[in-house]
Amino acid sequence: MLEFPRWKYFVILLVLALSVVYALPNIYQSDYAVQITGNRGAALDDALKTRVGGYLEAAAVQPKSVAVEGDSLMVRLADANAQTLAADALRSNLGENYTVALNLASNVPPWLDRIGAAPMVLGLDLQGGVHFVLQVDQKAALEKRVDAYVEDVRVTLRDNRIRYTAVDRRADHSIAITLASDADPAKAREQLAKVMPTLAVEGAGSRMVVRIPEAELGAISEGALKQNIDTLRNRVNELGVAEPIIQRQGNDRIVVQLPGVQDTAAAKRMIGATATLEWRAVIDGNAADAVASGRVPPEAKVFYRRTGEPVLLSKRVIVTGDQMQTASAMVDQNGQPGVSVTLSNVGGDRMFDFTSANVGKPMAVVFTERVPQVTMVNGEEVRSFRVREEVINTATIQGVFGKNFQTTGLEKAEAEDLAKLLRAGSLAAPMDFVEERIVGPSLGAENVERGVTAVLYAFLFTLVFFGVYYRMFGLITGVALMFNLLIVVAVMSLFGATMTLPGFAGLALSIGLSVDANVLINERIREELRAGVPPKTSIVTGYDKASGTILDANLTAIIAGIALYAFGTGPLKGFAVTLMIGILASMFTAITVSRAIVTLVYARRKKLKSLAI
Repeated sequence: MLEFPRWKYFVILLVLALSVVYALPNIYQSDYAVQITGNRGAALDDALKTRVGGYLEAAAVQPKSVAVEGDSLMVRLADANAQTLAADALRSNLGENYTVALNLASNVPPWLDRIGAAPMVLGLDLQGGVHFVLQVDQKAALEKRVDAYVEDVRVTLRDNRIRYTAVDRRADHSIAITLASDADPAKAREQLAKVMPTLAVEGAGSRMVVRIPEAELGAISEGALKQNIDTLRNRVNELGVAEPIIQRQGNDRIVVQLPGVQDTAAAKRMIGATATLEWRAVIDGNAADAVASGRVPPEAKVFYRRTGEPVLLSKRVIVTGDQMQTASAMVDQNGQPGVSVTLSNVGGDRMFDFTSANVGKPMAVVFTERVPQVTMVNGEEVRSFRVREEVINTATIQGVFGKNFQTTGLEKAEAEDLAKLLRAGSLAAPMDFVEERIVGPSLGAENVERGVTAVLYAFLFTLVFFGVYYRMFGLITGVALMFNLLIVVAVMSLFGATMTLPGFAGLALSIGLSVDANVLINERIREELRAGVPPKTSIVTGYDKASGTILDANLTAIIAGIALYAFGTGPLKGFAVTLMIGILASMFTAITVSRAIVTLVYARRKKLKSLAI
């Protein structure tokens, strides 16, 4: 009569073992740390460890350890104050060859890491996270847009066979045009007005000026800020950060808060990077002689390979990273890392037209990066950017291609980071980190600790009450509730779900539903006993009849959780995720686990006259 399949016992034991393993990382507290990552192949060796130790000693900072962990040098520290002091000292001494970032270093044992076990991700209101304030260089955005207008003017004049001697950008963001003596000024104005109707073309004769209205200049600056915010959201999505906060601050700043981030160095590189690729034609000529004599062909510009060797490339860009649709890191047939790209239709057409007309000629790939710099002028910090341009690859065009092709010449880490950047989109304007810090819980660590303590005491009181009121079945209910909590923590840790204070509310609600389920079962068994049904039959009937009611009640709660997740944002999603996981776990523990335990306790008793319920 009172039976339970053995395979279900096996499933319960397997779920219990997996829950213990994947919930275990949460007992290991992370260390405050400073993470040092090498840029462009900078070495992480014993010499660097010695230098770092000296800088920390000079700053009166005592680290817990300094060791290479993975691809970074990790300096573990005792508290947040030591972390801040260490980061300031190392940034000022290590220079731009290394990225220095605040971090929370995991103490999870390696064997847990190898099976993908990690601590639960906590939200800003519980654990805090990384807080960045970025300054948007709107002047650079204006210059970038004006440079694009300059190129559009040149292309328009060339396509319409209107000869000119100069097209230059002025300091006031206007464009000065000097036509050749035999050019038709009226035709030039007509074609420019057709291609760029929002701009004003002034002047008469061979000299004219294209002016950008103030309203459009303001729109460019505003658009740059909005595009950067959208790009940052895409980049954070590439990092896989749950529930980030990305919002505007004032006219030219953006606040980024990343809860539960472990590798802040990677986050910092991904968020603030302005690296991209450009494809340019190689110009015939001796680059070394051009550099030595200063006589560079008018259509060419001198670039340098990573080895320091100069090369002459066209001023005109064939395609840029802005025109990419997708990008992924890859390894070619020779084992060299690179990036496989797919261009937009416009970029694909331009690449197809260029390769069609230049088969057998060389083409170069330029890696362009803006490096932020801070200099002191009259005692004040002046922030600027230095543009680093390197030719990473030159190759002869063997055949015609368009949207899809591969680019090599990068290091493995560069290829992976660049692929992520190109997928996320390019920044409309470069940004500089003006503030970086680890933020504490928004409601205060003391409040969070008291809240957790209150939940634990409430849980213990519930167990005591069930033990007194339902006796043996109350103890079984307590075991099921603890199993329920273990499953929820394990599942949220395994899938990287973010636990927030609203999530705690969802967890409490799911525990309440689990309690209700056990109460329904226990009361149903009591009713059967009062009706004179034998004990074993009462257990079977009680579970069978209560299961349908429990399923119906929890199904409506799951539907509500789905609606909250689908239409809610931020805290509501955290509440919904925890609620749904908790409900599914409570159904499993209340119906299956508790029944398995009851069967173990009572099934072998041949003469069972009463139940401790």
